[in-house]
Amino acid sequence: MALPSSLGREAFAGGGAETGRGKPHKSPTVSLSVESLAEIRKRRRALGMPLGELARAVGRSDATISRIERGQIRPSYELVQRIVTYLEAQEGIATPRLTARDVMTRNLVVIDASSPLHAAAQLMEQRAISQIPVVEGGKVTGSLSEAALLRALGEGGSPRSRVRVRDVQESAYPQVDTDFPADILATLLTQIPAVLVAHRGTLQGIVTKTDLIRGLRGTTMRRTPAP
Repeated sequence: MALPSSLGREAFAGGGAETGRGKPHKSPTVSLSVESLAEIRKRRRALGMPLGELARAVGRSDATISRIERGQIRPSYELVQRIVTYLEAQEGIATPRLTARDVMTRNLVVIDASSPLHAAAQLMEQRAISQIPVVEGGKVTGSLSEAALLRALGEGGSPRSRVRVRDVQESAYPQVDTDFPADILATLLTQIPAVLVAHRGTLQGIVTKTDLIRGLRGTTMRRTPAP
């Protein structure tokens, strides 16, 4: 596995390598700055990983890993690879893959297609929402956005009290399963205002741009920082 850029490129140098029982190690060493080696410690601590766990995983003593992290000895290329590979594997476990279930708003607000338009406006204002799914006969038939609402309220013609939601509703928002990857939702939400989340045909919630931003920004590691 290639080393990440934060740990530098493979620039080999002879001598001064980490040793076994006081004897120089014959494998090539990696010429890395103290700052680059310190990145190992930062990544380990971010995972909440004890020094001993990393040492055991790569077959070295706690003292050797500690000296590597402090830039006191230069590790072999093979050892750096093993360290980085283990850290990357643990980072993959520690960083959860967010799904639509994790970022959706569960208290889904809907409005019936037969509702008067003024009732929709009042509901959206009360709930502080900018879009709302429209249902009829227990099924989602469309959506109502602030833009559509404003256009309808600003037009003349029929008295507002007689205008129904179905008269001005827009296309229904697409539906995804609760396990749909949240990072892919970002692409969808650049083109549409919201996505409905369902499980086995039953609506569970809604994801808007605000929901997704809040969810992605709040992603954290599962472990707590180690000393």
